[in-house]
Amino acid sequence: MSRAATQSISSATRAKRAPLAGHPAKSLLDRAYNEIKFRIITCRYRPGEVLSEAAISLELRIGRTPTHQAIHHLMMDGLVSIMPRKGVMVRPISIDEAMEIIGVRLVTECYCARLAADRADDSELQRLRNILKSSEEAMEKRNVEQMMLLDREFHDVLARAAKNAVLADVLRNLHERSLRFWFISLRDADHHRNVLEQHRTIVKALQSRNPDAAEAAMRDHIMAFQRNVTRQV
Repeated sequence: MSRAATQSISSATRAKRAPLAGHPAKSLLDRAYNEIKFRIITCRYRPGEVLSEAAISLELRIGRTPTHQAIHHLMMDGLVSIMPRKGVMVRPISIDEAMEIIGVRLVTECYCARLAADRADDSELQRLRNILKSSEEAMEKRNVEQMMLLDREFHDVLARAAKNAVLADVLRNLHERSLRFWFISLRDADHHRNVLEQHRTIVKALQSRNPDAAEAAMRDHIMAFQRNVTRQV
């Protein structure tokens, strides 16, 4: 991916440890993790860029120890690589990695949709409807950052609605790893509107308590994401 493309994307603008934005961090480690991850996902720290812990610490105004610890957590998340005596490299964008993530999502998230059609309670369905409404407002305002966070919240609520804690943990990790690809796909002008319509179809199937329709809607949603990523990466 070119430097110009990532800069253009960057200007367009629940993790494991802390939310990405809009919520106070519980500790300096959480804050460092949250801030660095957000910069990686939105390509402010470009794929393949080599960074120094000292520079990151200075930029974030957070001490070296929590910054160092946060970077190690991000390494375990698969977002950075630590290069001895060189620095921290943001993991390059890989179409192979994207396809592997999408392949796993097709299995796990379609199953999740089936479970949620049976198990989602009224409060979860209402929250999903509220997210749809907020997403439409954010789309009209072209608030890209908010749209990304709402997309993330939609899938998080859906994962928890399946009432399977192990599955929710797996999906949370997959969604976090998908966010950079989501952000890159912003170059497609129809991306947001298409995603919103796909989310509406999923929620409609959940409200109808129709596992087959929920699975089909989720499969269509993930396959559309795959096509979009393939064009953009």
